[in-house]
Amino acid sequence: MMWRLIATCLLLFSAAAAVADEPGFVPLLDGKTLKGWTLVHGRGPGYVPENGLLVCPADGGGNLYTEKEYANFVFRFEFKMEPGGNNGVAIRAPLEGDAAYAGMEIQILDDQHEKYKGWLKPEQHHGSVYGVIPARTGFRKPAGEWNEQEITADRRRITVKLNGVIIVDANLDTVKEPEVLKKHPGLARASGRIGFLGHGTRVEFRNIRIRVLR
Repeated sequence: MMWRLIATCLLLFSAAAAVADEPGFVPLLDGKTLKGWTLVHGRGPGYVPENGLLVCPADGGGNLYTEKEYANFVFRFEFKMEPGGNNGVAIRAPLEGDAAYAGMEIQILDDQHEKYKGWLKPEQHHGSVYGVIPARTGFRKPAGEWNEQEITADRRRITVKLNGVIIVDANLDTVKEPEVLKKHPGLARASGRIGFLGHGTRVEFRNIRIRVLR
């Protein structure tokens, strides 16, 4: 028990130090509870605070949303997944409905795993605005290692940075295809909730923080 307590304290100290070095950023999780978040259509244990981490267990998941809504922001976090891991980050999403369509989903995926080979579309790879805007690939660290990700929503511009590399930089107004716009009405939303979208694999998150933009 003692080593777990020490590990949790170190993680919380590290998170606090990271936020202190990033003016304007505030943490969205305290590492011990899910205060400020709400689970929708949860499965099994849903999401679990574990040793300072936010964990989506393999037998858990569902949609874990912020209680607050955000319009323009910089959202930073770290993630680590098991081989074949699959999750997502909802942005500007409503509480109900499929976040990938009613809002937007930024894909979190071990897209090089054998089970995804041969059928993924470009706009389904890690970091993509799911079903809409493909991300550059080749910058995610292997399953089992921590990755740093940053998502910026600044009015109609969406930017995704992975391990210091910009993999998406897009103006949503450039999406003109009628079938895409019809399928993804969430592209028109100006604000909504941020969330994690679990899909039945273990994914861990830490250092979850946000800076609101005007």
